[in-house]
Order: sequence, then C-alpha cells, then structure tokens
Amino acid sequence: MKFLKSLAIGSALALAFAVSPASAANVKIALLVKNLGNGFFDAAAKGANEAAKELGNVDIIYTGPAKPTPEGQIDIINQLVAQGVNAIAVSANDADALVPALKKAMERGVTVISFDSGVSKDGRQMNLLASATQLIGDQNLKMASDLLNGQKGDVAILSASSTATNQNAWIEVMKKDAGMFPNVNLVDTVYGDDNDDKSLAEAKGLIQKYPNLKVIIAPTTVGIRQASVVVEDQKLVGKVFVTGLGLPSEMITHVKSGASPSFALWNPIDLGYAATTIAYNLATKKETATAGGELSMGKLGKVKLDDDLSGPMAPPFVFNASNIDEFSKVY
Repeated sequence: MKFLKSLAIGSALALAFAVSPASAANVKIALLVKNLGNGFFDAAAKGANEAAKELGNVDIIYTGPAKPTPEGQIDIINQLVAQGVNAIAVSANDADALVPALKKAMERGVTVISFDSGVSKDGRQMNLLASATQLIGDQNLKMASDLLNGQKGDVAILSASSTATNQNAWIEVMKKDAGMFPNVNLVDTVYGDDNDDKSLAEAKGLIQKYPNLKVIIAPTTVGIRQASVVVEDQKLVGKVFVTGLGLPSEMITHVKSGASPSFALWNPIDLGYAATTIAYNLATKKETATAGGELSMGKLGKVKLDDDLSGPMAPPFVFNASNIDEFSKVY
C-alpha cells in the first residue's frame, strides 16, 4: 500500500506506522525535511508521492521537526532507523551536525541521500542539488541587477538560517560574482531563520538601516514572502524591490502588486520526485553513486555526480507577470 503522511516528531511517527503498517515487500523511503508546514517541502512531498506511484512498491514517510533545527532532525533520524526504513532523503538544517546520526543509519543498512540542503559527504551516499550553486547565485544577482533598471543601488540579502548549507553556498557565489553586475552594491546579509516573524523583522531592519536600499534578495520561500509584505505595508512598491527564490503560489499577489516583479525557483515537485527515485534505486541496489557517474531521475533524466558525489537537477526558472498565473496553480 502506498501512502503519503505528514508526521510530527515523537509519538506521531510511531503512531503513523501503527495505523498504516507497510507491506514487508515495500521499500520505505523517508522524506525528512527542514520543518513541517513549509509550502516548498509540501510540494516536494507531492513529487515523492508521484514517484512512489510510478515505482509501485514504495511507502513514503513525509516527516520533519516542527522548527528547522538540526536537533529535531537528529531525533527523527534515530526514530526512522528504529522503525526500519530502507532509505532517508534529507534536506539538512546543518551540513555537519546530522553526520553522526546519518553514519549510524548507513551502518544499519539504511540508504541516505541529501537533497535541497546538503549533508557533508561522510553523512550520505549522494547529494541532489536543486540546481547548480553557481547558476543560482548568478541568477539572483541578475534578477537584482535587472530590477535596478540600469541604475546603481544598494542590495541586501535576507537568507534563512546562518547554517543552511545551500543558502550559504549561493550567498558565497553572490559575493564572489557581484563584480559581474557593477550596478549591484551588496551592503549586508541578515538571517530570518525561515521564521515568518523574524524574516519580517529582518526585512524591516534592512529598510530602516539602509535608506537607499533598492533590492532585497531573499533566497528562501519564507524570506521573500515576508520581505514582499514589508514593502507593500510600508508603501514602498516601485522604490524597493524583492527578488530571490519563492513559491509561485505564495508569490502571485506580490508579483501582481509589483513588490516582487520577478523571482526564481526550480520545481520542488520534481525535486521530491527525483530524490525519491534516486533513493529507491540506491536502496534496491539498482544503481551505485560514484564520482563522475550518473544516476537516473526517472522521467527527469539523469544527474551527473562530481567528486563530492553531488549533482544538480536543473537550472533555476524565472517567474514573472507573464507566467505567474499558470505556475501558481501548480505549486
């Protein structure tokens, strides 16, 4: 029996298995996300369920802590291993903190991959990047540069947590490549911890601290949404723009208001689909992750791995007024 469940930590996990026991023949794959209640990961779970239906003998366990902390994820990893899962696909709240728990999981025969926000190499068999780090960082700079419309202006970054592997890598690219966009003057980086209230407060703080601020780049679905709300509430539409990475369904009103005329993202449904397919093929020994090798992502093609056993799924896609109506209905 195939099923998709949203699980909280602790007793809820055990209860879910008790209510819906998996077939002995089924491959149990846990999609362990940064935190529950995040629209991006809910969309990824839809993709995981699509892959499970295609594969035919997979049970998906969609789980994550209530708050995006490594401690919460470590507790869940230990519970998943005790429950006998075959594979864990994790988006990490900390690249290094999860490694000891994941190494123990692999020693118990559990296949471990990371996706979206990676785990250090010792803690997984491969890492699926949503897109290439270089392409994401440069795309964010280009969108900010385009919004400046030929003028030079102050640009600040509102990220998630300071330990988020993927976002730190994108920010590093932005800082390194800012010279390629001479009208972009990067002035600051702040962290909203993927928390609505903190992201809102940090966006307000940037606008107050930098009177000439023209663009906020928020490479996080929570941050870009809350920064857009601040621009609208403070009636700064047309004076301060927001861009970055967001969900079309959450950003449609901000695109139409003009607070965030353009932003980018990959397809989280595809990301969950690809992560599940890869985890399944590794867990069932159909494929092996090797440096320079390729792994199947089913209908999405193949991912080529580098020496770190990481590989990108696809380049980022830009959303704007021309396509937001269409994609907001998807995710």
